[in-house]
Amino acid sequence: MSWRPTYRSSKFRNVYGKVANREHCFDGIPITKNVHDNHFCAVNAKFLAIVTESAGGGSFIVIPVSQAGRIDPHHPKVCGHQGNVLDIKWNPFFENIIASCSEDSSVRVWEIPEGGLRRNMTEAMMELYGHSRRVGLIEWHPTSSGILFSAGYDYKILIWNLEIGEPVKMIDCHSDVIVCMSFNTDGSLLATSCKDKKLRVIEPRSGRVLQHASCKNHRVNRVVFLGNMKRLLTTGVSRWNTRQIALWDQEDLSMPMVEEEIDGLSGLLFPFYDADTHMLYLAGKGDGNIRYYEITTEKPYLQYLMEFRSPAPQKGLGVMPKHGLDVTACEVFRFYKLVTLKGLIEPISMIVPRRSETYQEDIYPMTAGTEPALSANDWLSGINRDPVLMSLKKGYQKPNQLVFKAPVKEKKGVVVNGIDLLENVPPRTENELLRMFFRQQEELRKLKEELNTKDVKIRQLELELNNLRNVSPVGNNV
Repeated sequence: MSWRPTYRSSKFRNVYGKVANREHCFDGIPITKNVHDNHFCAVNAKFLAIVTESAGGGSFIVIPVSQAGRIDPHHPKVCGHQGNVLDIKWNPFFENIIASCSEDSSVRVWEIPEGGLRRNMTEAMMELYGHSRRVGLIEWHPTSSGILFSAGYDYKILIWNLEIGEPVKMIDCHSDVIVCMSFNTDGSLLATSCKDKKLRVIEPRSGRVLQHASCKNHRVNRVVFLGNMKRLLTTGVSRWNTRQIALWDQEDLSMPMVEEEIDGLSGLLFPFYDADTHMLYLAGKGDGNIRYYEITTEKPYLQYLMEFRSPAPQKGLGVMPKHGLDVTACEVFRFYKLVTLKGLIEPISMIVPRRSETYQEDIYPMTAGTEPALSANDWLSGINRDPVLMSLKKGYQKPNQLVFKAPVKEKKGVVVNGIDLLENVPPRTENELLRMFFRQQEELRKLKEELNTKDVKIRQLELELNNLRNVSPVGNNV
């Protein structure tokens, strides 16, 4: 009996990565040296945002995608946070709106002017306070225009309704720091990975955990929903400390469907999934290479395709949305790679080699567009709806006519599930205790000053009243 290697025909088996020319890279950016496990980069069809190294608070820089080249050292920044910025994400439906979260325990929403920043921006559209500790992760809802999720080091996930500027739900089922969040296609399910070594599938509106897996053999770091395939993919570490990936059935997390070891390196593996081409990209933090696979519904489920190699290590990667790709070059994915040592942002295009210059419909199916399927209130009321699809055949779509408006509201306590999130929060570390002590000392000092001022005012009024009483009888006699 003759032995034959397993071979599967695929239109993506020859996909290759192409690095942009130096004049199309972004040079001279002081990329943050923060060791937090995030990408520190967000990109859309208009702007590239990078978290930068700065003193006296956190900041990030916003550059129009078309303005590549060397960046002015004094380029304006978004610098309203009092602590290091840990995550930034563009709104998928409003390309001038970006959210950021920070070590100062706040989430902020910013509106970037057309054409980019002309001066430093310190005033946010919205400042969202609800977490008692630093906020390490934010995610926009994939189909609703005004829903934002934030995960903090207080082990809680808050759901923000930006139409009213307040949290409407608190998910409190984690016993340690949440390190990753991922939505399914219509946003009705949320998958999380946590430092308590558990993988969870949650119904976000109720906060109910539908499935969970205690990962002992495969310690989960990152998780991603695989589109409508009803599967999850996780990256993590095996019990022998080798990097591996695992494929799960979202309705049964008792055992992974497939586990595959990658290598023995120590850097965190970031997964990126393209639901249109069913391709999975794996990029290791500190690595220079990007592996890519094709996901199938039949065994062996994971088909290795190829590997992009580069000598420059990556700190993080931003991903261009589908409507920002160059369809004339058969580009199916584009990374923006952060090279910290060089202060360089390097675009990497994943290209399907085709001889024909016509539009390739087989590699560009209808894809999620820039029009929201639901309002925030619709989603909160229990409605689920798939993304509004668009074709890439005519290039960039017509601009969204909707306008993102910040609500006008008075500052007050943040009450979720009957708990005021901003009141009576116990400190968890010595630093937090010291910060709280000094803040309370400052409040006491101000209150004493105010009390002394009022005491002086009262004495003055009493003297004036006595003077009036002494003068009035004389006036009557006259």
